Amino acid sequence: MGEVSKEKIIKTRLSVIWQFCNVLMSLFFALATYVQINDPDAGLWMVGYGVPAILVAFIGLKPSVTETLPWRRVADLHVMISSAVIGMLGWALYKERITQIFQREEGREFSGLLLTAVWLLLCRHSGRGSVGMSRVLTAVAITVFPFVAWFYYYINKELRLNWPDHCKTAI
Repeated sequence: MGEVSKEKIIKTRLSVIWQFCNVLMSLFFALATYVQINDPDAGLWMVGYGVPAILVAFIGLKPSVTETLPWRRVADLHVMISSAVIGMLGWALYKERITQIFQREEGREFSGLLLTAVWLLLCRHSGRGSVGMSRVLTAVAITVFPFVAWFYYYINKELRLNWPDHCKTAI
């Protein structure tokens, strides 16, 4: 009987961590949506980050939402379109032999879209039952990365010297 309750406690904790990661990623995607406001093609990128922000917020509130047809269809459509754009941006970066991708706008766009697509794929079917340890550990690692990277670039102003003005003034 002790083993059953231990297992239930672990599953409950994993579920809480999973939901918390989704809330944090929703906040990150919402922040990414906001900082696009002064971008030359703001509408496109606001949709690119805003849709995942909303989809992921739903998971933070009710994890089983990933099993509903509307959630899956919107997430699948977003991943499909994002994958095409990721491929085009990735090819452009490869052709130009860009190695410092965060120093180029295309690299930042590539990375941001890749993050949204990977997160939505990680969320896929997470509402079927309890989330496993590997999904939660992956979620924690992915959740920490964008916040640490954003903070690192925020405190190291010299890394942003060559960025276009619209990337320097949002936050």
